Amino acid sequence: MTFIEKWIEYDYNPFIIFDKNGKVVSLNQEAQFLLAKISTKVIFELSLSYAPKNYGFNTTFVSLSFDRFKFFAITVGYESEEEIGIKLYKEPLVRIQTLENEDFQSVNIYTILDLSISTHSIGSNIEYAKEYDPTLPEIQINVVNFTKLVNKMFQSINAKDKIVVKLSLNIGEYIKVENKKYSIVKIELIGDSRDNSKDFEIKKLAYSTNASIVFTENRIIVELPLIN
Repeated sequence: MTFIEKWIEYDYNPFIIFDKNGKVVSLNQEAQFLLAKISTKVIFELSLSYAPKNYGFNTTFVSLSFDRFKFFAITVGYESEEEIGIKLYKEPLVRIQTLENEDFQSVNIYTILDLSISTHSIGSNIEYAKEYDPTLPEIQINVVNFTKLVNKMFQSINAKDKIVVKLSLNIGEYIKVENKKYSIVKIELIGDSRDNSKDFEIKKLAYSTNASIVFTENRIIVELPLIN
């Protein structure tokens, strides 16, 4: 691997080259994370939409969101009809710098989620579809604040029939805090829409539990370090 190839491989921003049929020819590791969340077809069509009219390169400032990924600009370029490349510029994430470890306790995260689901199921016909990674260990966390956070998340998700509750480990991704690397646990709630009036309180509770948070129109994504 040449120096420029290594530079692209370890770039913070996703970089993808497609052939003329939309098949991926080359991509870096950040692009692999992106394509694990969004279809290749969507990114290929995005490339075609923002491609320059003539051969060359075109950078456009545009706000894009795919799952938990947010971008503020893209560069699209091609020098023949055979290949086209795209680079997406990620918005910087607000990451925790120090751990708030006051009142840490070891807790089974499945239990917290299930208790909250049981509470919000009372008097409701909504189905809660659970998609859990069954391999997660207990984590160290402020249980009181984390329970409040989960409850507020459920309160802010609106749905007529079903709310999807996902719990997983972000494979291959880590968060570095105080010179230590931690795996990332992700909790995701998906409904039909979302009440954003509780966003400030949810953000405050997320901070108190060492979590980062992403809001979209119909979902909430929380990521927290796996401390055990």
